[in-house]
Amino acid sequence: MRFFLISDNIDTQIGLRLAGIKGVVVHTREEILPVLEEVEKDPTVGVILMTEKIAEVVPDQVQRLKLSRDLPLLTIIPDRHGTRRNKDFILNYVESAIGVKVK
Repeated sequence: MRFFLISDNIDTQIGLRLAGIKGVVVHTREEILPVLEEVEKDPTVGVILMTEKIAEVVPDQVQRLKLSRDLPLLTIIPDRHGTRRNKDFILNYVESAIGVKVK
């Protein structure tokens, strides 16, 4: 099983390429969807790494992958500019999962 990156910038792609992870740089929904479809069908890909900005462009596909697929796993990662999520992202995620305010 291998990793595959779908990114919106070349810096992230180059950085992960140095770690041995192949990937593509895309910007529009029309570019992203065919790549995502191809990667989903590839039995050698175990994990898809997707930058947050790309995930925002195709939220329906992200949700579908997270809910309905065993492999490949989808992981949303920050890019060179850092995370776009708020600082309490994990706390909010846990609270929504268990239905109890943790603070």
